[in-house]
Amino acid sequence: MLSSIQNPRLLRLSTLHQIPLRCLQTSTTPVPTPSSPQPTSQILRIRKSLLSRETTAVEIAKTFLSRLRRTEPQLKSFLYVSPEDGVLKQAEEIDRRIQNNEELGPLAGVLAGVKDNICTSDMPSTAGSKILENYTPPYDATAVKKLRENGAIIVGKTNLDEFGMGSTTEASGYQVTANPWDLSRVPGGSSGGSAAAVSAQQCAVSLGTDTGGSVRQPASFCGVVGLKPTYGRVSRYGLVAYASSLDVIGCLGSSVADTGIVLQAVSGHDKFDATSSKQGIPNFASQFIPKDYLDSKPLKGLRVGVIRETLVDGVDPDVISSLQRSVSHLEDLGCTISEVSFPSFSLGLPAYYILASSESSSNLARYDGVRFGNQVFADELSTLYGDSRAEGFGSEVKLRILMGTYALSAGYYDAYYKRAQQVRTLVQKSFRAALEENDVLISPAAPSVAYKIGEKKNDPLAMYAGDIMTVNVNLAGLPALVLPCGFVEEGSSVLPVGLQMIGAAFDEESLLKIGHIFEQTLQGLLELL
Repeated sequence: MLSSIQNPRLLRLSTLHQIPLRCLQTSTTPVPTPSSPQPTSQILRIRKSLLSRETTAVEIAKTFLSRLRRTEPQLKSFLYVSPEDGVLKQAEEIDRRIQNNEELGPLAGVLAGVKDNICTSDMPSTAGSKILENYTPPYDATAVKKLRENGAIIVGKTNLDEFGMGSTTEASGYQVTANPWDLSRVPGGSSGGSAAAVSAQQCAVSLGTDTGGSVRQPASFCGVVGLKPTYGRVSRYGLVAYASSLDVIGCLGSSVADTGIVLQAVSGHDKFDATSSKQGIPNFASQFIPKDYLDSKPLKGLRVGVIRETLVDGVDPDVISSLQRSVSHLEDLGCTISEVSFPSFSLGLPAYYILASSESSSNLARYDGVRFGNQVFADELSTLYGDSRAEGFGSEVKLRILMGTYALSAGYYDAYYKRAQQVRTLVQKSFRAALEENDVLISPAAPSVAYKIGEKKNDPLAMYAGDIMTVNVNLAGLPALVLPCGFVEEGSSVLPVGLQMIGAAFDEESLLKIGHIFEQTLQGLLELL
C-alpha cells in the first residue's frame, strides 16, 4: 500500500493552490484512471494564479515549505533548506511587484531546488562530500544567478552522491534519499535529491547535473521529467567539476513544459565558461501547443529510431513492454518507426567509466586540505594532504580516483584512456549517422525501475551497468529528454518507467515539442500498465 508521500501522481497533477496537505497524510489514495488530467506546467499555473491575484507568492511559498517540512524527515531530499523568513521575504517582494504592476520574470514565485554541487553564495555547497562540509562559495553559479534573475526562489540544496559519483544517493557523505513512490527504494542518482524533491512537490522545479545520466535516471525512477541539454548549452561556471568534458547542468520538473521553461532561463553563452556555446537560444515555450489545438496526427512524418541494443537481455521485461507501448503511441501520433543498431553501444559504458574516472582523478586533486575544504592537522605537508583526503573523501570517490589514476599512468595510458577516447569517437559517429536517418532516437531511460536501498551498494559493477542507457549520450554531447511512459507493479509498490528521447546537438526544441505532445496525448499515462 502506498504511503502518504508515495503518491506524487496526485501531487504532481494538482494545481498548486488546490493541493491539500492532507494528501501527505492519508495512507491510501485511489489509483488515477486513464481519464485523469494530463501533466501541466507548475510554472505556468503559478504565474497564472499570481497575475490573476487568485493567490500570492507568500501563500505559494508557505504551501511548499509546509509540505517540505512534513515530508523531509522521511525523504531526506535536501542537505540544506533555506530559512523560512528568507524565502518569504523574497516572496513578499514578488507580491509587491505585482501590486505595483511591475514586470515579473518568467519564474517569479517558483520555488526551485539546486543540486548541492552547484555553487550558491548564500548557502553551503558541499557536493555531498565531507571534505567540503560547511563550505559556502563566494559566488553563485551562472545557472543559479540566471534562476534568481528570472524570479525563482531557491528553497535549498538537494542531496547527491558525493561529487556526482553514484546512481542512488547512497554514496552521499551525509544521508540517503528515499524514493517518494516507495520509501524503501532509491530515487536514482546522482541527482536523486533533486528528482525526489520535484516528485514529492517539495519544490516546483530543480537543477541537477548529468555526467552519465544523473538527471535522466533519477527522473525515470521518480516519475518526473528530466532534461539533459547539449554540452555547452548551459554554462558550467560554478559547477563543482567531476568530469569536465561530460558534465552538464540539467533541469527536472513535473512536466515537459517546466523543464523547457527552466532551460530557457539558464541557457546561453557565459564569458566565465570557455566551453559554453554561442549558439542561439530558441523560444522553447513556443513548442508547447495545448492538446486541444493538436490535429489527429500531430507528429506526422517524424522519423523515430528505436535503439535495438537497449531492448536486449538484462532489461526488465516490464520496462521493454512500456517502451513498446510508447512506440505504439508514437505511431498513433503519425511517427514513422524504425530500428537502429549501434554496434558500439555496449562499448560506451566501459569507455565512459575510464574517461570519467580519469578526469575526476585530475579534478579532485585540488582538494588537498590547503586550498579547498576541511583540513586535518599534521606536522608534515605530505601527511596533511593524505590525511585530509583520506578523511574527507568517501569510498566511492576514492575508488574512482584510483581507477582514473591507474588509467592515466604511463604504462596503461594507451591501453585504457586512449582506447576509451577512440570508442568515444565511434559513439559520436554512430549517433551522427543514426540522426541523419532519424529525427529522434528512443530507448528506456534505465534497464529497470527503482530498486531497493542497499540492493546494489556492495556490487559496484551491477550499479555501473545501470547506466548503460544513458552514458553514450554524454559521450556524444547530445541532448536527451526523459519523461514518464508507464508504471510497473513491484509487490505492493507502483513504480514509474521513463522513456528517453535523444536528439541532435542543440535541437532541444524538437525534443521538447515531441515530448510535450507525447505526454499530453498519452491517455494511458496514469493507468497501471
